[in-house]
Amino acid sequence: MQVVILAGGLGSRLRPLTNRVPKSLIEIQGRPFLEYQIELLKRNEISDIVLCVGYLAEQIKDYFRDGKEFGVNIQYSEEDKELLGTAGALKKAEPLLEETFFVLDGDSYLPLDYAEVMSYFKERDKLALLVVYRNYNRYDRSNVVIDAEMVRVYSREKQVPGMIYIHAGLSIVTKEALALVPDGQPVSQDELWSKLISRNELLAFETDCRFYEVGSFSGLEEFRRLMGQGGNN
Repeated sequence: MQVVILAGGLGSRLRPLTNRVPKSLIEIQGRPFLEYQIELLKRNEISDIVLCVGYLAEQIKDYFRDGKEFGVNIQYSEEDKELLGTAGALKKAEPLLEETFFVLDGDSYLPLDYAEVMSYFKERDKLALLVVYRNYNRYDRSNVVIDAEMVRVYSREKQVPGMIYIHAGLSIVTKEALALVPDGQPVSQDELWSKLISRNELLAFETDCRFYEVGSFSGLEEFRRLMGQGGNN
């Protein structure tokens, strides 16, 4: 199994912490957040990692290099001066990608069984999948409506009836799905999900595993408390 980690964002919600350090390198208990993500992947027997980097990319590359020191193999896809958005970054990384791969948000930590999710996906003939959590606006605003195993609505802007789920920061994408993303243009994952939903091609996998995020100050402090207590899940 291969995982792409989207680690190229500006981390705007964490200013001024991210003025000089990329979000992936923010320290928790003396180690960067990305190291916790890598350890979680290793526990799931995943060692093939592609890092999509952009903002302050050299710092990430200098720290993790080829990943061997951390027991994994890391390849990099680096954006130029113009950031391409989350789906655009995946498109740029396409030459490094397998036919089917996980996508993990650069600020997400989701301790679940990755092999189970991939098996679920491969049993169904669809182009992509979102891992979702029954959230009821608890940890952040819910943004997903699902029905009969499919994502019917995804929106971070509008609330609609039945929107009780939230995208938990982990997806599965195929190269066939990436054919919907134009080369060299800024495209968000939101736009890609919308295209897949309109084609009835976006599966949902519901997890009862609590997800964590470090994209906000409140999420960062919660994850620090979790790790400070020795928690991994």
